[in-house]
Amino acid sequence: MARILVIRLGALGDFVQSFAPFAAIRAHHPHDEVDLMTQPALAELGRACPWFDHVRLDRRPPWRDIAGIMALRRVLRGYDFIYDLQTSGRSTRYFHLSGHRAWSGIGRGAQAEHDNPQRRFMHTRARQRDQLRRAGLEHLPAPDLSWLARGGPVLPAPYAVLVPGAAAHRPAKRWPVERYAALATRLHTQGLLPVVVGGKGEAGLARIIRQACPEALDLTGRTTLPELGGVLARAAWAVGNDTGPMHMAAALGVACTVLFSADSNPALTAPVGVRAGQVQVIYVHDLATVRVDRVAATRA
Repeated sequence: MARILVIRLGALGDFVQSFAPFAAIRAHHPHDEVDLMTQPALAELGRACPWFDHVRLDRRPPWRDIAGIMALRRVLRGYDFIYDLQTSGRSTRYFHLSGHRAWSGIGRGAQAEHDNPQRRFMHTRARQRDQLRRAGLEHLPAPDLSWLARGGPVLPAPYAVLVPGAAAHRPAKRWPVERYAALATRLHTQGLLPVVVGGKGEAGLARIIRQACPEALDLTGRTTLPELGGVLARAAWAVGNDTGPMHMAAALGVACTVLFSADSNPALTAPVGVRAGQVQVIYVHDLATVRVDRVAATRA
């Protein structure tokens, strides 16, 4: 039995974009031990996934921390093959630290080096598909996400999920919260319960929405990531910024409207759904120019 490691350190959206590669790697190694290395914030979701035997945490030791780096080196050297789906500068340093070539990633000299010069211009899913093809994995099946869809609180149906947050250091990625508040009011009058989700840091956004629409349900900071999956899976509609929960909703087959500003490029990072027309993208230079009517009109 071989020991296989998958490295995926990125944010929630990046992690969700790797569900199909995770499933493909597991299928390619049915009798091997397949472990995941990820960041602590994603560990619970990683443990809930059916594709991994163990989850290792990347504590990101500083490069000057010799003891920490040597411990990381021992971990990496304990595997027979490593799939680096992060392909960042840091994870590529892990390739050099590991001291062996049994690696799928962008490290020069790797056994399955992803040296496609167009990789930076490819959507995340296409780039990962191309990377794994170099490692001998020809097929990325649609992953079974039933394990994710059944979690969390069962809410009164029908409801629509609002995702007003995004990376705090990138405010241009956020549609103004007042527009979400107006949309929540409209949805409630149409018979849909507005449900606001996000991390604890987005509780202030939920308060603004509930000031305009007191009937809205605030779940910010109140669900784990696996629980959030179930809440999203049972929604009639999800609308939000370019952020992790929208990737999760799309992967679960929920009708979605995702708002992109010039701060990110949907051609490279848009959430991927499971059927044609499921994911609607509004892409404008400045999200402040997007009216509530335009967003509401995308609802199927």
